[in-house]
Amino acid sequence: MRTLCASTLIGEFFVIGFAGLVAMKSDDLSVGTIWTVCGIAMLLSVLLCGLITRPGGVQLGWALQIALVASGFVVPAMFVLGLIFAALWGASVHFGRQIDEAKARWAEQTSAEADAA
Repeated sequence: MRTLCASTLIGEFFVIGFAGLVAMKSDDLSVGTIWTVCGIAMLLSVLLCGLITRPGGVQLGWALQIALVASGFVVPAMFVLGLIFAALWGASVHFGRQIDEAKARWAEQTSAEADAA
């Protein structure tokens, strides 16, 4: 699960950065505000790469997905990109767990075969 989720989060890191560049065209927000919010979101996306397997890591990832979709109120394209990344996050969590379970079964089977030999 960790690899798939981390890949999604790193992709989000770049998308958040590019969204910050687009948001700078807005006259409603200061550059400092934009980069403070984007910087925190980018930092969170990188930190979550290491926290995915910890308790609450996946939930924090969902919170980031919600924030990414909500950023569409500032940069309208982020509604679409946020939904795409939320779908990728959901798929990463789902299929990552399936892969982890398959790896555990394989390790158990290999261990049982080694014990029998």
